[in-house]
Amino acid sequence: MKRKISLLLATIVSSAGIAAAADASATWNTNCASCHGKDGSGATMMGKKLNIKDYRDAKVQAAFSDAEAARAIKEGVKTSGKETMKPFGGKLSDADVKALVAYLRAFKR
Repeated sequence: MKRKISLLLATIVSSAGIAAAADASATWNTNCASCHGKDGSGATMMGKKLNIKDYRDAKVQAAFSDAEAARAIKEGVKTSGKETMKPFGGKLSDADVKALVAYLRAFKR
């Protein structure tokens, strides 16, 4: 009986991880891909205009922490006093932001 419960819990936890990844993908595609690209390359019209870095590059990803990425998502980004990325803290939960950072990290080659 304990084994069946453990197996059931493992299945539920695994499914939750898959659901979180799917949610992060949808969140990325809805809120981020228009500038950062679906693949994180930044090779979009707006990405090129803003000189967005390629998140597929391991060196680019090494240049910032998960906490810094989460802060940028929540608070937005300003460059030379001008907003270059709007904040999503009022739109996304902490769990959404954490999943989005993990999704962004998966772009690394």
